Amino acid sequence: MTASHAAVAERLSGRLLIAFTYVSVGLLVIGVVLMIANGISPLDPSPGLDLATLGSSLLALEPIAFLWLGILAVIAAPIGRVIVAGIVYASDGDVTMVVISIAIVVVIAIGVGSAIAVTF
Repeated sequence: MTASHAAVAERLSGRLLIAFTYVSVGLLVIGVVLMIANGISPLDPSPGLDLATLGSSLLALEPIAFLWLGILAVIAAPIGRVIVAGIVYASDGDVTMVVISIAIVVVIAIGVGSAIAVTF
């Protein structure tokens, strides 16, 4: 990887993480404000994540939907960085690093898949 290409890739990864951070914090703040507006205590039991109803819950301005989406965005940020790095390595023809990037994404997918399997 050339130095200039590495700098561009690092800048892109940094911007990706910054964007995900802003989106995550924004969603979490909206969720907390909606909780306060609805008189919901943070100590109240809350429903788990239901991806099937997340969209409709967002449209209904339910606080839990914004909180879950914010958490998902926090989780997605480093995964997105690994994917961006893999794409950059692929464009440079660095097969070893592409394989490592793919392996990392596979390990993450296995973790998410096993967590979902245990939940259901």
